[in-house]
Amino acid sequence: MHDSLLRAVTLSVNGSPVAVPAGATVAVAVAIAGQPCRRSVSGEPRGPLCGMGICFECRVSINGTPHCRSCQIVCEPGMEVRTDG
Repeated sequence: MHDSLLRAVTLSVNGSPVAVPAGATVAVAVAIAGQPCRRSVSGEPRGPLCGMGICFECRVSINGTPHCRSCQIVCEPGMEVRTDG
């Protein structure tokens, strides 16, 4: 088995710890946490759509930086992800 599959990275999604395999994107962590990436202006949940960083539906705040495309960013230990603001 590949070494990266055995390692886990722990980060925070909306204040709750989430463990993901090393090399996973933030979109994976958000999905494991059971959270939508963001809400539309009418309140509907939004999540990754294209997976290539083109549609911007997967935007989250990472370590206080808003509008990060979660499908394009690899998880790092201790990363703080917010989908609620």
